[in-house]
Amino acid sequence: MIFSFEINNRTYKIDAENPINIAIPLDFNGAQPNAFGVEKARSTPCEASEMTGDTRRGGSCNFEQIKFIPHCNGTHTECVGHLTNERISVHENLRDAFIPATLISVETENARQSNESYAVEFDESDNLITKKAIEKSLEKSDVNFRRGLIVRTLPNDKSKLAQTYLDEIPPFFSTEAMRFISDLNVKHLLVDTPSIDRIHDQGKLSNHRIFWNVEPGAFERSERSLINNTITELIYVPDEIADGSYLLNLQIAPFAADASPSRPQLFRLIL
Repeated sequence: MIFSFEINNRTYKIDAENPINIAIPLDFNGAQPNAFGVEKARSTPCEASEMTGDTRRGGSCNFEQIKFIPHCNGTHTECVGHLTNERISVHENLRDAFIPATLISVETENARQSNESYAVEFDESDNLITKKAIEKSLEKSDVNFRRGLIVRTLPNDKSKLAQTYLDEIPPFFSTEAMRFISDLNVKHLLVDTPSIDRIHDQGKLSNHRIFWNVEPGAFERSERSLINNTITELIYVPDEIADGSYLLNLQIAPFAADASPSRPQLFRLIL
């Protein structure tokens, strides 16, 4: 099924029957990604009186209780409620059904050897997603497709599907990179790391605050806060998916919470 859409008087087409899934499937009985060393996501058959939610144990159907932490156990999409005392829901504030988006691949850079900065002091092994790398990757991109930005870090291999992020710090965005992304008016940022910030950052979450326009150290939004912006973390984009312009469908569960498990899907443009 071919769909046409128009941006700034230019027409584009997609094949709606061939989406590309860039979420990490959450296998409750197998290997999983994990951030901060939290308990593994798990599912257990429900039991009530004589009923059991497992056909293998004599139940009439399968129905299970699932326990997980969206921020730590897999691909998830979050909103400004991640920072605020006010319980702001990603379900209520993700308004865009289809998002013109650009996929870029970036080489990370040793933080101390870069000319860019961050809210806390760098360790020797810290690696940055820099403004310089993002700027270079976007040089030839279509400006009509910058409402969403999908960042694939290099090297890129399947270990990301079940990586544990605890002692070894994964790459994170520099302050300059995040300000550059904000200046581009990106509304939806997706990345294959567990956080756009350093995972141990003294609780500052400085990049999250820049992206949502929340003051440093504040736990309240202001009139200028970007409550309809989202951040999606722990995606995985296989190597065979080329950098370039896509239509993004950012699917989430209807959780009345600051974050939800999500299934971002990309649609290739038909040239």
